[in-house]
Amino acid sequence: MTLAACAEIVRRGDPDRFLAAMAAPPAARQVLFPLYAFNLEVSRAPWVTEEPMIAEMRLQFWRDVMEEIGAGKPPRAHEVVAPLHGAIRAGDAPLLDAMIAARRWDIYKDAFEDQAHFDSYIDASSGHLIWVAARALGAPDAAEPALRAHGFASGLAGFLRAVPELEARGRVPLLDGTPQGVRDLANRGLEKLAEARAGRASVPADAGVALYAGWRAEAALKAARDVPERVIEGKLDESEFARRVRLIRLSLTGRW
Repeated sequence: MTLAACAEIVRRGDPDRFLAAMAAPPAARQVLFPLYAFNLEVSRAPWVTEEPMIAEMRLQFWRDVMEEIGAGKPPRAHEVVAPLHGAIRAGDAPLLDAMIAARRWDIYKDAFEDQAHFDSYIDASSGHLIWVAARALGAPDAAEPALRAHGFASGLAGFLRAVPELEARGRVPLLDGTPQGVRDLANRGLEKLAEARAGRASVPADAGVALYAGWRAEAALKAARDVPERVIEGKLDESEFARRVRLIRLSLTGRW
């Protein structure tokens, strides 16, 4: 039940976030690795079984953990729960609980109800994670709009990359899957990214490392905007060289 255990979970299951955390200062990793390991455990819980009730139970485990953290109870003896308990504040537990609740959409095969439902899913599953991480790293309340805008953009980019897999598993991920619908969605993500950067001054450098996890967002959103068919084809990824250069530049400059 150490930070190393969380880091190994992230390394195996979420290579992009692992690299993003490794690009951050060592002190920040004490926050990032437990949160990213928690996010991974929650995000894959709906997919490890075809039985909705079992998936619901797996998510409920984490909701119970959040209730205990929020109540200030001692952490469970669990390789992710214990480090997570030390990384976040009790007041952040409701945000992470809402993030878990949003993942219930992944269990079932119903389409999103409307744009508001889709937006709330992206904000809860990505925006809450980034906001909690940044707050734990010292972000003030004034930074929340910029952080959430960035969280929406990076969450949307990740969702678009997942569209082929979601469709293969019988889900209906997009409200409008036409090329123009995809293009409009990608443009919204790029607008959110621009909004986040306009508020960069409100985000302290130490907290800004929470945004490193979105290092691939801009390239994916631009690819979806320029050639929407790449979303369905699963071809939003840039070259390995371009990915590495982008991350190196981010780690050297801190300009997300």
